[in-house]
Amino acid sequence: MYVVVGLGNPGSKYEHTRHNAGFDVVTLLADRLGIKMDKLKCKAVYGEGRLAGEKIVLAQPQTFMNLSGESVTALVNWFKVDMDHLIVVYDDIDLPLGRLRMREKGSAGTHNGMRSIIYLLGRDDFPRVRMGVGAPPPQWDLADWVLSRYETPEDRQAAFDAMNAAGDVICTFITRGPSFASQQATLYGKPPKAPKEERGDAGGFPPPNP
Repeated sequence: MYVVVGLGNPGSKYEHTRHNAGFDVVTLLADRLGIKMDKLKCKAVYGEGRLAGEKIVLAQPQTFMNLSGESVTALVNWFKVDMDHLIVVYDDIDLPLGRLRMREKGSAGTHNGMRSIIYLLGRDDFPRVRMGVGAPPPQWDLADWVLSRYETPEDRQAAFDAMNAAGDVICTFITRGPSFASQQATLYGKPPKAPKEERGDAGGFPPPNP
């Protein structure tokens, strides 16, 4: 069994903000897998289904971001899931918009939701998928930035595509394992290298348009 937790803040005020990327990934993945998010337990909205013969639980904590650990520890204890089958997906300001990373363990970085989870679990050896939302511009306060929505159609499309790709990475993790999933995440959105003779003065192609 796998438990996939998308981090975010509950309520319409926070829908589709950068900080709710984890919520949005889980919502899209639930739709893809035909899982109804209609149950409430462990301070989370969740749904249950199957993927490639494996039971999968998709969850969205309702504790608000900074207390995410309360819900995640309750989910872990209720479903008795192994740490290597707990997958947490969340936003990351240290990655450019639309880029993805998947790791099997690690620190919380600057993310308060992950800090809460690691603190209350007492360990950090569980997989996580990070979706880049970009760093705030110089004039922006960090809290205002992560609680804001994507401003342009291009940014909204890039975010939407990355959320679907994050769902692909989670499915790959469950069906093929962490190595394949990590490689898939790292390669997503990465501009291809040009043959040496085609490179210009900049030494490579500019990033592709979303």
